[in-house]
Amino acid sequence: MILLTGASGFVGRAALAALTRRGASLRLLTHRRPIDPVDGDAERIAGDLADPASLAGVCEGVDTLVHCASAIEGNEGDGKHGEDQERCTAVNVHGTAALVTEARRAGVRRIVHLSTAAVYGTGPHAGITENAVECAPASVTSRTRLLAERSVLAAGGTVVRPMFVYGPGDSRFVPALATALARTPVTVNGARARLSLVAVEDLAEAIAALAHTARPTRGVYHVNHPVPVTVAELHAALTRHLGVPAPAADLTYEDALAFTGAEPRLVRQLALVALDHFYDSTRVWRELGLVPGGFGERFTAYAPWYRRHLGLRQATGRAPVLDPETT
Repeated sequence: MILLTGASGFVGRAALAALTRRGASLRLLTHRRPIDPVDGDAERIAGDLADPASLAGVCEGVDTLVHCASAIEGNEGDGKHGEDQERCTAVNVHGTAALVTEARRAGVRRIVHLSTAAVYGTGPHAGITENAVECAPASVTSRTRLLAERSVLAAGGTVVRPMFVYGPGDSRFVPALATALARTPVTVNGARARLSLVAVEDLAEAIAALAHTARPTRGVYHVNHPVPVTVAELHAALTRHLGVPAPAADLTYEDALAFTGAEPRLVRQLALVALDHFYDSTRVWRELGLVPGGFGERFTAYAPWYRRHLGLRQATGRAPVLDPETT
């Protein structure tokens, strides 16, 4: 039996589908959002990571815990920083610790936890291996997710660190870039920055494989496409498939920084696409024997979903914020 948290979220939905394809016997921890129906029968059990007492008994009879649930801060600058801090601490830090404690009490043998490469901080990072640099998270979400990792690692679990995840359900990466380019069609430093991206279905397959593999998988894994994608390649895909205007000018990083007015949120978002942020992810694919799809192939397949989603965004006037955090 596998207990899956976060099955109604972006990555969690894909993980649910990947685990179902493998024929896993599943129990889903449910809270507020409905879970899409999938093939097969999955048991549902109520629980709230923000209420540790509600987690009592959720791991009974479970062999493996796949923990994809997390709290993510909203759009910065909306005046809710204190609320975000409180919620992320309650869910990511205390909720994960309580869930891991319950898993150990129930005799769960394996824990696979979805985290983020954003725990390394603003970079630049160029091809570093797992834990090659000290983590320096720069946001409420990544700071609390790093603390969540520590509970999992202390219990002998496995931590998965993707960077930018894209595909159906993505509301924080491609939509934010497309919106920014449509408003300000410029590049920075020639768009040479290299980024770690991963298609949500490839990330989900890796999570499912880690939950099923017979070999020990303790510790941290980077899970991204083996080959980084340049910002120029990403811009070209947005123009070709989504009709986003091609960049008409290029700025130096220093000039672009001047336009941010030193506002921390804008400085951090600029760094994410102006500086290298790619992480050596070869080990996970080699050890699991998986071959992930390439960026060009995956993005072409996802383009119709993005076109529909961006049309809805434009109709509602909602502007996404660039963020590597996923849920």
